Amino acid sequence: MSKAIYVATTEPNSGKSIISLGLMHLLLGKAAKVGYFRPIIDDYGPGEKDNHINTVISYFEIQMEYNEAYACTRSEVIHKYNQDKSDEVLDKIIEKYKAIESRFDFVLVEGTDFSGEGSIIEWDINVYMAKNLGIPTVILASGVGKTLEELVDNLYLAYDSFTNKGVEVLMVVANKVEPQNVNLVTNGLLKALPAEVLIGTIPLNPALGNPTMKEIVKELEGDVLFGHNFLNNQVSNFSVGAMQLRNYLTHFKEHGLVITPGDRSDIILGALQANLSSNYPTASGIVLTGGLIPEDPVIQLIEGLSEIVPIISVQGGTFSIANKVGAIRPKIYAENKQKIEGSIQDFTRFLPINALAERLITFKANGITPRMFQYNLLKRAQRVKKHIVLPEGTDERILRAAKELIDADAVRLTLLGDPVQIKEKARQLDLLLDFEKISIIDPVNSTYFKDYTNTLYELRKHKNVDRAMAEDLMADISYFGTMMVYKGDADGMVSGAVHTTQHTIRPALQLIKTKPNVSIVSSVFFMCLEDRVSVYGDCAINPNPNAEQLAEIAITSAATSLAFEIDPKIAMLSYSSGTSGSGEDVERVREATQIVKKRAPYLKVEGPIQYDAAVDKNVGKTKMPDSEVAGQASVFIFPDLNTGNNTYKAVQRETGALAIGPIIQGLNKPVNDLSRGSTVNDIFNTVIITAIQAQAL
Repeated sequence: MSKAIYVATTEPNSGKSIISLGLMHLLLGKAAKVGYFRPIIDDYGPGEKDNHINTVISYFEIQMEYNEAYACTRSEVIHKYNQDKSDEVLDKIIEKYKAIESRFDFVLVEGTDFSGEGSIIEWDINVYMAKNLGIPTVILASGVGKTLEELVDNLYLAYDSFTNKGVEVLMVVANKVEPQNVNLVTNGLLKALPAEVLIGTIPLNPALGNPTMKEIVKELEGDVLFGHNFLNNQVSNFSVGAMQLRNYLTHFKEHGLVITPGDRSDIILGALQANLSSNYPTASGIVLTGGLIPEDPVIQLIEGLSEIVPIISVQGGTFSIANKVGAIRPKIYAENKQKIEGSIQDFTRFLPINALAERLITFKANGITPRMFQYNLLKRAQRVKKHIVLPEGTDERILRAAKELIDADAVRLTLLGDPVQIKEKARQLDLLLDFEKISIIDPVNSTYFKDYTNTLYELRKHKNVDRAMAEDLMADISYFGTMMVYKGDADGMVSGAVHTTQHTIRPALQLIKTKPNVSIVSSVFFMCLEDRVSVYGDCAINPNPNAEQLAEIAITSAATSLAFEIDPKIAMLSYSSGTSGSGEDVERVREATQIVKKRAPYLKVEGPIQYDAAVDKNVGKTKMPDSEVAGQASVFIFPDLNTGNNTYKAVQRETGALAIGPIIQGLNKPVNDLSRGSTVNDIFNTVIITAIQAQAL
């Protein structure tokens, strides 16, 4: 189940704090420990902090350090995007988020503010983050300055953007709506959005939209002369005191801010006296312009007053200061409990909080994104580090992958080959490979060679293998590496960057052999598509499996899928769906499907089914409306090697998908094959998966 909620807005100054504060209050009533996370924050100077983070952590007393609560600054993100390294941003965000998720029962994630440089790409970034974190979303927009049609369209387009990328939108909120228009906006949203989406409309609350004296001091860079204890006073209006006092007093309003030159003692004292008088409104503060300070007698008089308001001195003329005050965008900060409590009250009063809480508790993410899949793989490998042997130790890609694996502290490694040649190759490549952390074995000259040769002879003598033949075979790196796994001197092997699949698999079949009740070794690829991870099998080993073999491949692939936390919904692929087609190939798939249902009735399987019906919800609903698999398959079983191999390569090339594999299934211990066109990333991922397979033994 989901352990988080993502708050996204469509624009700056939407009042996102109301949602964040309200959600945190709601969640703390449902879960013992709630964490807070902002993937991207603005840039701040030395000693300054993000106001959202500081407010939430301080007010709700969340046991987190400030630096734990965010991943990147805006400038860091822009720099990475300009270098075409957006994946590095996402990797860092996922890592920081998962660290928080592991410590808390629930996490509130707050999106970006759409302020400053780079705001043009923020919408896509927010959708991208919510999708890859695999968490549902609440979307917020402001009604200020919008017609009903503009507001509804704005929120619908936002909803559509998220759902098109597979992000579940739990609630849509229109904020800062004129009170008389609340019902009008609510009805408009109900008509525009699906019934399952919760709707909220929050009326404009002037108290939340007013700046405090503290914010005014900060914006104007003022010096506080008096009234430090009243800086949380809210300012609902301001006026300039540049006329005679008797005329100015008629402009005095409740919670007003007086802006006047610092040498206008008459206005200063008159405003203070009016504040004390029951005949005049209450003042919130006084701003003295021009850098002028009242004379000493006036200062002494002010100090003697029983009640005071904040008085601040600022540089700049009265006119420019008034303009700056008018442009201030108020915020909610930790010390302003009045605004925080007001925000929570508005959230509770105007939003369907009980229905939202129920959705949050029962929400379950569909599938897993490629980045999260790879992140989870790495973390699983790091938890229990396994020993993997790489026979092709002098290959450049193997060495580069080895460095990344060691740097990630994911596995223990052994490279096979001449130590001198391997180290020289690393030097030529300028790889700072720490050979203190890597074992290098030259098979023929190793202390293992004689024992391994004798073992091979004993295992294969019934196949007419004599000692001389056993010695020759053991000099082969594939046999030596496989024997390491067989004898328990390594937990798994990855090979094939230079050698053929047959060269890698044959020793494994002869020495390690298949698991009990498994009659066929097969393979799968993890296809990391844009928004999901699918399992393709068999695309590497079996040319023309019969119905029995096809069924076994499906059952084994489902087990592999589950082992890697992918819910298996099996599509037995063919050129027709359901009962629409006939022919030998279709009948073979139909028979295989029935065998799967009989042997593993707990599995969701459909076949024969065409690829489009398996992946597209609309096509699946049309062709097979009662199917649990159609339109949502995660495991795809191809009828033969020709179809499987060509399909995975076509999908990989045309969509840019990452294909991890082939992952060999059915062996007693993990041995995996690489394509001779493997990249460093392919090798890295295959080693990680091999290590996880070894953990399961």
